[in-house]
This record gives sequence, structure tokens and C-alpha cells, in this order.
Amino acid sequence: MSKNKHIFSCPIGGALSVFAGRWKPEILWHLKNGPVRFNQLLRLIEGVSQKMLTQQLRELQRDGLVTRTQYEEIPPRVEYACTKLADSLVPIFDELEEWNKTHHHHVRKAQKKYDKTIN
Repeated sequence: MSKNKHIFSCPIGGALSVFAGRWKPEILWHLKNGPVRFNQLLRLIEGVSQKMLTQQLRELQRDGLVTRTQYEEIPPRVEYACTKLADSLVPIFDELEEWNKTHHHHVRKAQKKYDKTIN
């Protein structure tokens, strides 16, 4: 499977393309403390479909951020875990969490103000 190579116009585009998006940050957040089974992830991430979770996990595997371990048991057990490469994102996620705590109310206020002007 070959993906088109996009040339980014800013220096963070390549990094964001690996872990940004609707579901990838949440997946990585839930995996950062250790392996999680597929169905656990499905329950933890509200709103994600089984198909989308599978797709996002495959992309994260392809990019080297997630490992998939299948255990030969009955019933079969599959666990996903962060790689060392993904672990290197933890400080970035911690900073984003702090930024959100500090600025979330400002963002919500701006959104409400904007929404009033377009309605």
C-alpha cells in the first residue's frame, strides 16, 4: 500500500500527519500507560466505529507508533501498545493537556462569540 507523499509547507506538518486527526491522539492517549485490548479501546473512545478504529490503528502501526500483539489463545486476544517512538510524544501530549487546561475557556468563549455572529 503506497501513500502519496505530501510536501508540507510548514516544518510541523509531517509530525502532525502522523499523530493528529480525529482518533489518533485519543488512541495514543489510551495506550500511553500500557497495552490495551481492541475491545477496550473501542469502549474507551466514545464515538469511534470498529472500522475506523481498525484503520487508525493500522496507520499508527505503519508509522511505527503502535505495535499489535496477537496471542494464540481461545478466544483470540489482541493487544495494542505504544512503541518507544510513540513514547517520545508523551511530553508533547502533556504540554497539550496543560495548554488545554489553561486556555480551553478562552477557546470556548471565542467559539461562542463567533457562533453568535454567523447565526
